[in-house]
Amino acid sequence: MATWNSRGLRGSTLEEMVNRTNEWYLEKGLALMQKIPTPITPVKMDKEHRHITLAYFDQRSTIDYIGVVQGIPVCFDAKECVADTFPLQNIHEHQIQFMINFEKQDGIAFILIYYSAKNILYYMRLEELLVFWKRAKEGGRKSFRLEELDDRFFMEFHHGCYVPYLDAINLDLELREELDKE
Repeated sequence: MATWNSRGLRGSTLEEMVNRTNEWYLEKGLALMQKIPTPITPVKMDKEHRHITLAYFDQRSTIDYIGVVQGIPVCFDAKECVADTFPLQNIHEHQIQFMINFEKQDGIAFILIYYSAKNILYYMRLEELLVFWKRAKEGGRKSFRLEELDDRFFMEFHHGCYVPYLDAINLDLELREELDKE
């Protein structure tokens, strides 16, 4: 059973930016996205401050966000990385399988990666993630480097904190449409 502690707050910067973005998209009628909470069982509490100090995950979480963007089912995970190399161990087999199954149902699955040391934001399509995943499974690198990523899917924050993932989804859809025509 996995244990939760303060390390679980890694990624909270990106998560907060995504949450603000999702609220803005909802207000504008562009998307309805929901954060999926990871169910936990508290074991130890700081009674004075009413904080959970130790807990166990009830089950494996699938993905961070799920919802719909103008009629298109969408799910994604938000990951933060300090270095220029992203370790694939930060993504779990059951998450990959969930995203594969989600796309089989005509949804769009992706990962948002925030390279915090460089303030770089990246939209990784499932198709691209699977290339790196397969490479690792076949004995290759168990990570990917910033310079290996598709330049078209780097994003800039709007107004300093909003994550323009709808623009990236639009580009993703255009590429899928081009592939369908071939």
